[in-house]
Amino acid sequence: MKIFLYFIGKARDEHANGIAAEFIKRSTRYAPCEMREIVPGRFDLFARHAAARKIFLDPAGRVMDSVGFIKVVEQAEREGQDLVFLLGGHDGLPAAWKARADLLLSLSAMTFPHELARAMLAEQIYRAFTTLRGHPYPR
Repeated sequence: MKIFLYFIGKARDEHANGIAAEFIKRSTRYAPCEMREIVPGRFDLFARHAAARKIFLDPAGRVMDSVGFIKVVEQAEREGQDLVFLLGGHDGLPAAWKARADLLLSLSAMTFPHELARAMLAEQIYRAFTTLRGHPYPR
């Protein structure tokens, strides 16, 4: 299992970027993880990750608590399936991509800057791994 956290648009806030990078780095203790910017016109996410479960963040997506998110990661680990997370840019997700997601996920009913949403998602990925391993971090 591998985790890919992709985002559309430049990551400008160095502090939020640092938080996201730190949680992805911590998560690599449990599985290979990668985080990077992509440009939809130059990156074919569906060809590159044909067998992966694609989870795209969208304000209208399914609201899930940490326990539900942990179950998603646990299932992917059990099945050996890669997880691809995508955060849209200022204009959201590409419409053609959004329709092809396996799951549209909302982090909150509130609106957050994209960099902060990325940091929050990276933390939830780390939280899922530590919870599944019985690590004391989530307490």
